[in-house]
Amino acid sequence: MVAFTLYSTEGCHLCELAEGLLTHFPAYSYTKMDIVHDENLMALYGVQIPVLKHEQSKKELAWPFDTESLGHWLSQFEEE
Repeated sequence: MVAFTLYSTEGCHLCELAEGLLTHFPAYSYTKMDIVHDENLMALYGVQIPVLKHEQSKKELAWPFDTESLGHWLSQFEEE
């Protein structure tokens, strides 16, 4: 399985929406990372979350995205 990180924070309704969209793609595993506990992550993602990052390529998908655009973005990693 390809590994992803979902950068988010507690109480973020957009992050909850993004996580809900990810349920449509069960073949892709991800880890949630709360940015509030890391100064560097806050600086990087504080105004962009939710952000989904493919760990191997370091490619990122920042909000806004929907099921269709998320599926299209994820499809580039199917061959790995």
